[in-house]
Amino acid sequence: MAAAGGGSRYLKEPFDCAHEHRFEATERIMELQFENVDRRLEKIEAMILGVEKRLWMAVFGVVGVILSQAVQSILTFGTK
Repeated sequence: MAAAGGGSRYLKEPFDCAHEHRFEATERIMELQFENVDRRLEKIEAMILGVEKRLWMAVFGVVGVILSQAVQSILTFGTK
């Protein structure tokens, strides 16, 4: 029996099924790629937080040294 569109429906069904599987596989690959990108971004954010903490520690260290030198110079000036 021929289908209304011409040709056998059995010839078209496997192709449609293969197309669906290909589409599902593409979606799964894209999902895995987005998960991988998300994981990498989380690692980058954690590294940025570590760098930020170290930067602030360096800033506070420099400010502490400057303040201690200022206090020391005030104390030596006051004793003269």
